[in-house]
Amino acid sequence: MNEQLVIRAAEKDDFLEWKPLWDGYNAFYGRSGETALAPEITHMTWSRFFDAHEPMHALVAERSGKLLGLAHFLYHRNTIQIMPACYLQDLFTADGARGLGVGRALINAVCEQARAAGVPRVYWQTRETNVTAMQLYDKVAEKPGFVIYHKML
Repeated sequence: MNEQLVIRAAEKDDFLEWKPLWDGYNAFYGRSGETALAPEITHMTWSRFFDAHEPMHALVAERSGKLLGLAHFLYHRNTIQIMPACYLQDLFTADGARGLGVGRALINAVCEQARAAGVPRVYWQTRETNVTAMQLYDKVAEKPGFVIYHKML
């Protein structure tokens, strides 16, 4: 019997199952091997999800007791609206769960969380080469046409 997909807030006991998803997400974006995130960044990120003073949140997708995906998001102020915006910073689905609606369910759950918090806009970014994910994103959101720049200091 196939159990329902459950989207829920990450719990502290999820770390050992969350970590391989987090590592997979970072590897996808080229942060592995010599360019891997330092362990203290991973541990600080995880701890922020459980700190009531942090604007960061984590959802996980679970089926049959196994984590299949993650979504990390944060609320922040901005200059174009009074209410905060919600930035969906990280979204990842395990290889074996791709194409099963996990990513869509996580996006929808983040949007529901934002709506419940009175936040009128959720946004995210991806690499222009992430064609598979963009097939989903093009169905669930608008692409505003902005180009992102960053400079390491």
